[in-house]
Amino acid sequence: MGELLLIRHGQASFGAADYDQLSPVGEQQSRRLGQWLRDSATPPALIASGTLRRHTQTLQLCVDAAGVDAARLTLPGLDELDHVELLKRHRPDLASHAALSAELARSDDPQRAFQKIFAAAVARWIGGAHDGDYQRTWQDFHTQTLAALQLLSDRAAASEGDIWAFTSGGPIAVIVTELLGVPVARTFALSWPLVNTGLTRVRLGPRQHQLITYNAWPHLAGAAHAGLVTHR
Repeated sequence: MGELLLIRHGQASFGAADYDQLSPVGEQQSRRLGQWLRDSATPPALIASGTLRRHTQTLQLCVDAAGVDAARLTLPGLDELDHVELLKRHRPDLASHAALSAELARSDDPQRAFQKIFAAAVARWIGGAHDGDYQRTWQDFHTQTLAALQLLSDRAAASEGDIWAFTSGGPIAVIVTELLGVPVARTFALSWPLVNTGLTRVRLGPRQHQLITYNAWPHLAGAAHAGLVTHR
């Protein structure tokens, strides 16, 4: 049936008012990925992505550098969770960008401080006790992500080719958790280590899918590219 290559988007604009766009580092990561795929991967029969700008920007830079083209499919089920809403529900005092920025500025390590707040916000969301607070519950997110996986599996069976899917850490973690049989409560333990433009490869089968590679980043390997290995 072919393989599904799950590609996490390039580095977005952490700390900016509009997070959903690639940083210069994210653009460089995406081009390097495309160059590596050009030399190392089978051209895809289908290119899929979520609806977010950072997904489509990563996709375009990558496929241009790879010199490939194929039918395209946009799937909301590949979209990331709404981190802005999750943070607002967990910490209403940090609802504005200015308030969150001021909070993080008080820390010696703003990214670590953000991760601590965000992990607590995700835990509240997954817990299920506050589902009425969210436009998209954890269960909805989980179900929609796995429905996207099924749709991509069906398309792979029809085309008998590989699929490149540009997405985010949350959907990748949901899919990996499902394939490995990891307890759902541990889903985001598999999301936090994901590298921007990292590759997770799944061999698709008619009855069972198999995880082949999780969070690989050969296109960023080596001391010369150490600064391109980012997680947010």
